Amino acid sequence: MLEGIKRWLTSSSSDARRSASVGVESFKGWSRSAQVQIRTPREGEGLIVDGKLGDAPWRLEWGESQRPYVLGRELRIRGEVSVPGELQIIVLNKVLQEAIEKTMFEQFVEGVQTRIDTETPAEMRWVVMYPKLKGSELGELRERYAAVSSMKPWLQQWLDGPLGAALLGLKVDPTTAFVLMIGRGRLTLRTEVDEASPGSFEPHLRLFEIALREAQRVGKPSPDAAKKPD
Repeated sequence: MLEGIKRWLTSSSSDARRSASVGVESFKGWSRSAQVQIRTPREGEGLIVDGKLGDAPWRLEWGESQRPYVLGRELRIRGEVSVPGELQIIVLNKVLQEAIEKTMFEQFVEGVQTRIDTETPAEMRWVVMYPKLKGSELGELRERYAAVSSMKPWLQQWLDGPLGAALLGLKVDPTTAFVLMIGRGRLTLRTEVDEASPGSFEPHLRLFEIALREAQRVGKPSPDAAKKPD
């Protein structure tokens, strides 16, 4: 699985991958420095930032990749949200979506279903498990993103408004892995960020905060809304 996803992604990108090191001192001038706690992990290189959006805590981590589809250093931001427990959503860049679909198809054809079930990250399985939003449903987002969900009406409400605009405004290479997902009541953003700096973190953190706020807005729909057909 790892080699398959790497092959599809590296064939789509001409950018050189590079690593970087970071110290907490480089973030002293960050505008958020007074509102967050910044530290380094006990083991290995990287950075951990803890903050809040209102009363909702979030954690940002930067360091070695934890996913096969993030080829360089990984930026992860997580926060708990009050949403339906069964809700599973993933919004991702189109290059990554196509790479995952091709890799999963190859693995299925080769008869390694057990490995797919036990070793593949949940979000990669969701890409092929759940209904995708159609181009007409995605609107302007369709040029850069794909989106799937176990509850399409919830996903559409989430993307309608500030979050959709923020995704369109995010300035990143279209081949760079980007994932925004909700599962088990947790919102997670994953992407590749090779340089650890306030300037490289801030756009993703702002987008995450908008996604968190919008998830809180949509919240838990009524039973009738949850049963609404696609």
